[in-house]
Amino acid sequence: MAELAINGGTPVGEKFELVSWPLRDEKEVRKVVEVTRSGRWSYDGPKEAEFTKAFAEFIGSKYALAAANGTVTLQLALEALDIGFGDEVIVPGLTWQATAAAVLDINAVPILVDIEPETYCINPERVIEAITPRTRAIIPVHLYECMADMDQVMEIAGRYHLHVVEDCAHTHGSRWRNQGAGTIGDIGSFSMQQSKVMTSGEGGALTTNSEELFHKLYSLKNCGGLYTDEAGSHGEHVQSGNYRITEFQAAVLVCQLERLKSHIDQKDENAQYFSSLISEIEGVIPFLRREQVTRQSHYAFGFRYNKEVFGGVPVQKFCQALSAEIGLGVSGPYEPLNNCSLYQPHTKKRYRISDEHWKAIDPRRFSLPVAERAYCEEGVLMSHQVLLGTRKDIESICDAVVKIRENMDELIANWRSQR
Repeated sequence: MAELAINGGTPVGEKFELVSWPLRDEKEVRKVVEVTRSGRWSYDGPKEAEFTKAFAEFIGSKYALAAANGTVTLQLALEALDIGFGDEVIVPGLTWQATAAAVLDINAVPILVDIEPETYCINPERVIEAITPRTRAIIPVHLYECMADMDQVMEIAGRYHLHVVEDCAHTHGSRWRNQGAGTIGDIGSFSMQQSKVMTSGEGGALTTNSEELFHKLYSLKNCGGLYTDEAGSHGEHVQSGNYRITEFQAAVLVCQLERLKSHIDQKDENAQYFSSLISEIEGVIPFLRREQVTRQSHYAFGFRYNKEVFGGVPVQKFCQALSAEIGLGVSGPYEPLNNCSLYQPHTKKRYRISDEHWKAIDPRRFSLPVAERAYCEEGVLMSHQVLLGTRKDIESICDAVVKIRENMDELIANWRSQR
Protein backbone atom coordinates (compact mmCIF):
# COMPACT_ATOMS: atom_id res chain seq x y z
CA MET A 1 0.00 0.00 0.00
CA ALA A 2 1.34 3.43 -0.97
CA GLU A 3 2.49 5.72 1.82
CA LEU A 4 3.60 8.75 -0.21
CA ALA A 5 0.93 11.15 -1.45
CA ILE A 6 2.58 11.29 -4.87
CA ASN A 7 1.63 7.61 -5.21
CA GLY A 8 -1.88 7.99 -3.82
CA GLY A 9 -1.13 7.82 -0.10
CA THR A 10 -2.57 10.15 2.54
CA PRO A 11 -0.90 13.59 2.53
CA VAL A 12 0.76 14.92 5.67
CA GLY A 13 -0.68 18.39 5.13
CA GLU A 14 -4.23 17.44 4.20
CA LYS A 15 -5.69 20.40 6.13
CA PHE A 16 -2.97 22.94 5.33
CA GLU A 17 -4.55 26.30 4.51
CA LEU A 18 -2.42 28.84 2.68
CA VAL A 19 -3.03 32.47 3.63
CA SER A 20 -4.57 34.32 0.67
CA TRP A 21 -2.21 36.79 -1.02
CA PRO A 22 -2.05 39.69 -1.14
CA LEU A 23 -3.26 40.42 2.36
CA ARG A 24 -6.02 43.03 2.15
CA ASP A 25 -9.21 44.22 3.80
CA GLU A 26 -11.42 47.30 3.95
CA LYS A 27 -8.44 49.55 4.74
CA GLU A 28 -7.16 49.23 1.16
CA VAL A 29 -10.69 49.70 -0.18
CA ARG A 30 -11.21 52.90 1.82
CA LYS A 31 -7.86 54.34 0.77
CA VAL A 32 -8.55 53.68 -2.92
CA VAL A 33 -12.04 55.18 -2.61
CA GLU A 34 -10.48 58.29 -1.02
CA VAL A 35 -8.22 58.70 -4.03
CA THR A 36 -11.10 58.13 -6.45
CA ARG A 37 -13.21 60.81 -4.80
CA SER A 38 -10.33 63.26 -4.50
CA GLY A 39 -9.79 63.53 -8.26
CA ARG A 40 -6.02 63.53 -7.66
CA TRP A 41 -5.04 60.28 -9.35
CA SER A 42 -1.59 60.89 -10.80
CA TYR A 43 1.87 61.57 -9.39
CA ASP A 44 3.20 63.63 -6.45
CA GLY A 45 -0.08 63.45 -4.59
CA PRO A 46 -0.65 63.23 -0.82
CA LYS A 47 -0.79 59.43 -0.75
CA GLU A 48 2.56 59.13 -2.53
CA ALA A 49 4.07 61.62 -0.08
CA GLU A 50 2.61 59.67 2.85
CA PHE A 51 3.97 56.39 1.55
CA THR A 52 7.49 57.56 0.69
CA LYS A 53 7.88 59.29 4.07
CA ALA A 54 6.75 56.17 5.94
CA PHE A 55 8.84 53.85 3.76
CA ALA A 56 12.01 55.89 4.32
CA GLU A 57 11.42 55.76 8.07
CA PHE A 58 10.84 52.00 7.97
CA ILE A 59 13.91 51.25 5.85
CA GLY A 60 16.06 53.79 7.66
CA SER A 61 16.99 56.00 4.71
CA LYS A 62 16.93 59.78 4.46
CA TYR A 63 15.00 59.67 1.20
CA ALA A 64 12.60 57.37 -0.63
CA LEU A 65 10.83 57.62 -3.98
CA ALA A 66 8.04 55.57 -5.53
CA ALA A 67 8.26 54.39 -9.14
CA ALA A 68 6.48 52.23 -11.70
CA ASN A 69 8.09 48.87 -10.89
CA GLY A 70 11.16 47.18 -9.49
CA THR A 71 12.87 46.87 -12.87
CA VAL A 72 12.87 50.56 -13.73
CA THR A 73 14.03 51.38 -10.20
CA LEU A 74 17.26 49.51 -10.95
CA GLN A 75 17.57 51.28 -14.28
CA LEU A 76 17.00 54.70 -12.70
CA ALA A 77 19.51 53.94 -9.95
CA LEU A 78 22.23 53.13 -12.47
CA GLU A 79 21.43 56.20 -14.56
CA ALA A 80 21.57 58.41 -11.47
CA LEU A 81 25.09 57.09 -10.89
CA ASP A 82 26.00 58.12 -14.47
CA ILE A 83 26.51 54.56 -15.67
CA GLY A 84 25.90 53.81 -19.35
CA PHE A 85 27.40 52.71 -22.65
CA GLY A 86 30.84 51.16 -22.32
CA ASP A 87 30.49 50.50 -18.59
CA GLU A 88 30.27 47.12 -16.89
CA VAL A 89 28.04 46.24 -13.95
CA ILE A 90 28.58 43.06 -11.94
CA VAL A 91 25.39 41.06 -11.36
CA PRO A 92 24.81 37.66 -9.71
CA GLY A 93 24.11 34.90 -12.20
CA LEU A 94 21.18 33.63 -10.13
CA THR A 95 18.48 36.28 -9.94
CA TRP A 96 15.31 37.33 -11.70
CA GLN A 97 16.21 38.50 -15.20
CA ALA A 98 15.22 42.10 -14.42
CA THR A 99 18.45 42.69 -12.49
CA ALA A 100 20.55 42.18 -15.60
CA ALA A 101 17.92 43.60 -17.97
CA ALA A 102 18.09 46.95 -16.19
CA VAL A 103 21.80 47.08 -16.97
CA LEU A 104 21.12 46.30 -20.62
CA ASP A 105 18.51 49.03 -20.84
CA ILE A 106 21.04 51.75 -20.02
CA ASN A 107 23.37 50.27 -22.67
CA ALA A 108 25.87 48.97 -20.12
CA VAL A 109 27.18 45.39 -19.98
CA PRO A 110 25.96 42.96 -17.29
CA ILE A 111 28.85 40.85 -16.05
CA LEU A 112 27.43 37.66 -14.57
CA VAL A 113 29.26 36.12 -11.62
CA ASP A 114 28.59 32.99 -9.63
CA ILE A 115 26.90 32.71 -6.25
CA GLU A 116 27.72 31.41 -2.79
CA PRO A 117 26.48 27.84 -2.34
CA GLU A 118 25.26 28.52 1.21
CA THR A 119 23.05 31.56 0.46
CA TYR A 120 22.56 31.68 -3.34
CA CYS A 121 23.65 35.34 -3.13
CA ILE A 122 26.51 36.94 -5.05
CA ASN A 123 29.95 35.51 -4.25
CA PRO A 124 32.39 38.31 -3.31
CA GLU A 125 35.38 36.27 -4.49
CA ARG A 126 33.85 35.98 -7.96
CA VAL A 127 33.14 39.73 -7.90
CA ILE A 128 36.82 40.52 -7.43
CA GLU A 129 37.76 38.19 -10.29
CA ALA A 130 35.29 39.97 -12.61
CA ILE A 131 36.50 43.54 -12.03
CA THR A 132 38.07 45.28 -15.04
CA PRO A 133 38.93 48.91 -15.84
CA ARG A 134 35.39 49.23 -17.22
CA THR A 135 33.63 48.08 -14.04
CA ARG A 136 31.50 50.82 -12.49
CA ALA A 137 29.08 49.12 -10.10
CA ILE A 138 27.99 45.98 -8.27
CA ILE A 139 24.36 44.93 -7.83
CA PRO A 140 24.15 42.55 -4.86
CA VAL A 141 20.76 40.83 -4.80
CA HIS A 142 19.33 39.87 -1.42
CA LEU A 143 17.72 36.67 -2.66
CA TYR A 144 14.75 34.70 -1.30
CA GLU A 145 15.58 34.58 2.42
CA CYS A 146 19.23 35.61 2.51
CA MET A 147 21.17 38.85 2.45
CA ALA A 148 24.30 39.21 0.36
CA ASP A 149 27.51 39.60 2.37
CA MET A 150 27.40 43.38 2.52
CA ASP A 151 30.58 43.67 4.60
CA GLN A 152 32.58 42.15 1.77
CA VAL A 153 30.61 43.84 -1.01
CA MET A 154 31.14 47.29 0.49
CA GLU A 155 34.82 46.60 1.19
CA ILE A 156 35.35 45.57 -2.43
CA ALA A 157 33.41 48.58 -3.68
CA GLY A 158 35.53 50.91 -1.57
CA ARG A 159 38.78 49.28 -2.63
CA TYR A 160 37.98 49.52 -6.35
CA HIS A 161 35.94 52.76 -6.23
CA LEU A 162 32.71 51.15 -7.40
CA HIS A 163 29.08 52.07 -6.83
CA VAL A 164 26.68 49.66 -5.10
CA VAL A 165 22.99 49.35 -5.97
CA GLU A 166 21.21 46.93 -3.65
CA ASP A 167 18.48 44.86 -5.29
CA CYS A 168 16.03 44.52 -2.39
CA ALA A 169 13.07 43.16 -4.37
CA HIS A 170 12.86 40.19 -1.97
CA THR A 171 13.91 41.77 1.27
CA HIS A 172 11.83 44.77 2.40
CA GLY A 173 12.72 45.34 6.04
CA SER A 174 15.81 43.14 6.36
CA ARG A 175 18.64 44.56 8.43
CA TRP A 176 22.40 44.00 8.30
CA ARG A 177 24.11 44.95 11.56
CA ASN A 178 20.87 46.82 12.36
CA GLN A 179 21.18 48.85 9.14
CA GLY A 180 18.32 48.54 6.68
CA ALA A 181 18.75 46.70 3.41
CA GLY A 182 18.64 49.44 0.78
CA THR A 183 20.65 51.91 2.88
CA ILE A 184 24.04 50.20 2.85
CA GLY A 185 24.96 50.87 -0.78
CA ASP A 186 24.48 54.09 -2.76
CA ILE A 187 20.87 53.26 -3.67
CA GLY A 188 18.34 50.59 -2.75
CA SER A 189 15.79 49.23 -5.25
CA PHE A 190 12.52 47.59 -4.17
CA SER A 191 9.72 45.82 -6.05
CA MET A 192 6.02 46.01 -5.14
CA GLN A 193 4.88 43.43 -7.70
CA GLN A 194 1.93 41.15 -6.88
CA SER A 195 3.90 38.34 -5.23
CA LYS A 196 6.24 40.53 -3.16
CA VAL A 197 6.08 40.88 0.63
CA MET A 198 4.23 44.17 0.18
CA THR A 199 2.44 44.95 -3.06
CA SER A 200 0.38 47.36 -5.09
CA GLY A 201 0.04 44.90 -7.97
CA GLU A 202 2.91 46.63 -9.72
CA GLY A 203 5.19 49.31 -8.33
CA GLY A 204 8.64 50.01 -6.98
CA ALA A 205 10.61 52.19 -4.61
CA LEU A 206 14.09 53.67 -4.33
CA THR A 207 16.00 54.61 -1.19
CA THR A 208 19.14 56.67 -0.70
CA ASN A 209 20.91 58.77 1.90
CA SER A 210 22.28 61.19 -0.70
CA GLU A 211 20.36 64.39 -1.36
CA GLU A 212 22.07 64.75 -4.73
CA LEU A 213 21.06 61.24 -5.79
CA PHE A 214 17.53 61.81 -4.53
CA HIS A 215 17.15 64.86 -6.78
CA LYS A 216 18.62 62.97 -9.75
CA LEU A 217 16.33 60.01 -9.18
CA TYR A 218 13.29 62.26 -8.92
CA SER A 219 14.09 63.94 -12.24
CA LEU A 220 14.82 60.63 -13.95
CA LYS A 221 11.50 59.10 -12.93
CA ASN A 222 9.52 62.27 -13.64
CA CYS A 223 10.15 63.08 -17.32
CA GLY A 224 13.26 65.07 -16.39
CA GLY A 225 11.38 67.55 -14.20
CA LEU A 226 12.86 69.11 -11.08
CA TYR A 227 12.06 68.23 -7.49
CA THR A 228 10.27 71.17 -5.92
CA ASP A 229 9.49 71.88 -2.28
CA GLU A 230 8.94 74.95 -0.10
CA ALA A 231 12.57 75.95 -0.61
CA GLY A 232 12.21 75.94 -4.40
CA SER A 233 13.41 73.66 -7.20
CA HIS A 234 16.42 71.35 -6.91
CA GLY A 235 18.76 69.53 -9.25
CA GLU A 236 19.02 69.79 -13.03
CA HIS A 237 16.75 68.90 -15.92
CA VAL A 238 17.67 65.59 -17.55
CA GLN A 239 16.58 63.58 -20.57
CA SER A 240 14.26 60.89 -19.26
CA GLY A 241 10.78 59.39 -19.38
CA ASN A 242 7.75 58.67 -17.24
CA TYR A 243 8.36 56.08 -14.52
CA ARG A 244 5.87 57.46 -12.03
CA ILE A 245 3.43 55.70 -9.74
CA THR A 246 -0.26 56.55 -9.36
CA GLU A 247 -2.06 57.70 -6.24
CA PHE A 248 -4.08 54.49 -6.31
CA GLN A 249 -0.92 52.39 -5.97
CA ALA A 250 0.51 54.67 -3.30
CA ALA A 251 -2.72 54.45 -1.30
CA VAL A 252 -2.53 50.66 -1.31
CA LEU A 253 1.16 50.76 -0.34
CA VAL A 254 0.41 52.90 2.71
CA CYS A 255 -1.73 50.02 4.00
CA GLN A 256 0.66 47.33 2.82
CA LEU A 257 3.58 48.85 4.70
CA GLU A 258 1.63 48.71 7.95
CA ARG A 259 0.83 45.06 7.25
CA LEU A 260 4.48 44.26 6.59
CA LYS A 261 5.46 45.82 9.91
CA SER A 262 2.91 43.62 11.67
CA HIS A 263 4.02 40.28 10.20
CA ILE A 264 7.71 40.54 9.30
CA ASP A 265 8.83 39.26 12.71
CA GLN A 266 6.28 36.41 12.70
CA LYS A 267 7.56 35.22 9.33
CA ASP A 268 11.17 35.47 10.44
CA GLU A 269 10.48 33.51 13.63
CA ASN A 270 8.69 30.78 11.67
CA ALA A 271 11.52 30.64 9.13
CA GLN A 272 14.13 30.26 11.86
CA TYR A 273 12.02 27.56 13.51
CA PHE A 274 11.80 25.76 10.16
CA SER A 275 15.58 25.95 9.70
CA SER A 276 16.17 24.54 13.19
CA LEU A 277 13.89 21.56 12.46
CA ILE A 278 15.03 20.89 8.91
CA SER A 279 18.70 20.94 9.93
CA GLU A 280 18.08 17.74 11.91
CA ILE A 281 17.04 15.82 8.77
CA GLU A 282 19.76 14.05 6.82
CA GLY A 283 20.02 15.13 3.20
CA VAL A 284 18.62 18.65 3.50
CA ILE A 285 20.51 21.80 4.54
CA PRO A 286 18.92 25.14 5.49
CA PHE A 287 20.25 28.28 3.85
CA LEU A 288 22.96 30.09 5.80
CA ARG A 289 21.86 33.00 7.95
CA ARG A 290 24.90 35.12 8.74
CA GLU A 291 25.29 36.56 12.22
CA GLN A 292 25.35 40.08 10.76
CA VAL A 293 21.68 39.68 9.73
CA THR A 294 19.72 41.23 12.59
CA ARG A 295 16.35 40.94 10.86
CA GLN A 296 15.44 38.94 7.77
CA SER A 297 12.48 39.51 5.51
CA HIS A 298 11.41 36.45 3.53
CA TYR A 299 10.17 36.29 -0.06
CA ALA A 300 10.60 32.52 -0.04
CA PHE A 301 12.05 29.91 2.26
CA GLY A 302 13.46 26.46 1.83
CA PHE A 303 16.63 24.41 1.82
CA ARG A 304 19.33 22.71 -0.23
CA TYR A 305 18.64 19.12 -1.23
CA ASN A 306 21.29 16.39 -1.48
CA LYS A 307 20.03 13.84 -3.97
CA GLU A 308 22.75 11.34 -3.05
CA VAL A 309 21.12 10.88 0.36
CA PHE A 310 17.78 10.34 -1.40
CA GLY A 311 18.95 7.54 -3.66
CA GLY A 312 19.81 9.81 -6.59
CA VAL A 313 16.22 11.07 -6.98
CA PRO A 314 16.36 14.44 -8.80
CA VAL A 315 15.33 17.54 -6.89
CA GLN A 316 12.45 18.09 -9.32
CA LYS A 317 10.89 14.74 -8.34
CA PHE A 318 11.48 15.48 -4.65
CA CYS A 319 9.67 18.83 -5.06
CA GLN A 320 6.72 17.01 -6.64
CA ALA A 321 6.61 14.57 -3.73
CA LEU A 322 6.80 17.32 -1.11
CA SER A 323 4.13 19.35 -2.89
CA ALA A 324 1.83 16.33 -2.91
CA GLU A 325 2.33 15.85 0.84
CA ILE A 326 1.64 19.43 1.93
CA GLY A 327 -0.74 20.54 -0.81
CA LEU A 328 1.33 23.61 -1.66
CA GLY A 329 3.56 24.66 -4.53
CA VAL A 330 7.21 23.66 -4.13
CA SER A 331 9.72 24.73 -6.75
CA GLY A 332 13.36 25.41 -7.48
CA PRO A 333 15.22 28.72 -7.81
CA TYR A 334 15.44 30.95 -10.88
CA GLU A 335 17.15 29.75 -14.04
CA PRO A 336 20.79 30.90 -14.12
CA LEU A 337 21.07 33.88 -16.44
CA ASN A 338 23.68 32.29 -18.70
CA ASN A 339 21.02 29.85 -19.89
CA CYS A 340 17.70 31.50 -19.10
CA SER A 341 14.69 31.40 -21.39
CA LEU A 342 13.63 34.88 -20.22
CA TYR A 343 17.07 36.46 -20.62
CA GLN A 344 18.35 36.38 -24.21
CA PRO A 345 19.78 39.82 -25.01
CA HIS A 346 21.90 38.33 -27.78
CA THR A 347 18.70 37.71 -29.78
CA LYS A 348 17.35 41.27 -29.67
CA LYS A 349 18.28 43.86 -32.31
CA ARG A 350 17.88 46.86 -30.01
CA TYR A 351 21.02 45.79 -28.12
CA ARG A 352 23.20 45.46 -31.24
CA ILE A 353 24.84 48.83 -30.73
CA SER A 354 28.16 47.49 -32.01
CA ASP A 355 29.66 44.08 -32.67
CA GLU A 356 31.82 44.42 -29.57
CA HIS A 357 28.82 45.27 -27.39
CA TRP A 358 26.76 42.49 -28.98
CA LYS A 359 29.39 39.91 -28.01
CA ALA A 360 29.90 41.40 -24.55
CA ILE A 361 26.24 41.08 -23.53
CA ASP A 362 25.88 37.45 -24.65
CA PRO A 363 25.20 35.66 -21.34
CA ARG A 364 26.32 32.30 -22.71
CA ARG A 365 29.95 33.36 -22.31
CA PHE A 366 29.76 33.18 -18.51
CA SER A 367 30.42 30.08 -16.41
CA LEU A 368 28.12 29.72 -13.37
CA PRO A 369 28.61 26.20 -11.98
CA VAL A 370 27.24 26.90 -8.49
CA ALA A 371 24.15 28.66 -9.86
CA GLU A 372 23.59 25.80 -12.28
CA ARG A 373 23.87 23.25 -9.47
CA ALA A 374 21.42 25.27 -7.36
CA TYR A 375 18.90 25.30 -10.20
CA CYS A 376 19.34 21.77 -11.51
CA GLU A 377 20.14 19.75 -8.41
CA GLU A 378 19.67 21.53 -5.07
CA GLY A 379 17.23 24.35 -4.52
CA VAL A 380 13.86 23.70 -2.83
CA LEU A 381 11.67 26.76 -2.22
CA MET A 382 8.21 27.61 -0.90
CA SER A 383 6.27 30.88 -0.81
CA HIS A 384 6.59 33.35 2.05
CA GLN A 385 2.82 33.03 2.54
CA VAL A 386 3.41 29.75 4.35
CA LEU A 387 5.35 31.64 7.02
CA LEU A 388 2.16 33.46 8.00
CA GLY A 389 0.82 30.16 9.31
CA THR A 390 1.35 28.45 12.64
CA ARG A 391 4.23 26.48 14.09
CA LYS A 392 2.15 23.39 13.47
CA ASP A 393 2.16 24.24 9.75
CA ILE A 394 5.95 24.49 9.83
CA GLU A 395 6.16 21.17 11.65
CA SER A 396 3.90 19.58 9.01
CA ILE A 397 6.32 20.53 6.24
CA CYS A 398 9.24 19.04 8.15
CA ASP A 399 7.16 15.92 8.89
CA ALA A 400 6.55 15.62 5.15
CA VAL A 401 10.29 15.72 4.43
CA VAL A 402 10.87 13.05 7.07
CA LYS A 403 8.07 10.94 5.59
CA ILE A 404 9.64 11.13 2.13
CA ARG A 405 13.03 10.26 3.61
CA GLU A 406 11.60 7.24 5.45
CA ASN A 407 9.81 6.03 2.30
CA MET A 408 12.68 6.71 -0.05
CA ASP A 409 12.41 3.34 -1.80
CA GLU A 410 8.86 4.21 -2.81
CA LEU A 411 10.00 7.57 -4.20
CA ILE A 412 12.86 5.93 -6.08
CA ALA A 413 10.42 3.45 -7.63
CA ASN A 414 8.11 6.29 -8.69
CA TRP A 415 11.03 8.15 -10.27
CA ARG A 416 12.36 5.11 -12.13
CA SER A 417 8.92 4.20 -13.46
CA GLN A 418 8.69 7.58 -15.19
CA ARG A 419 12.20 7.79 -16.62
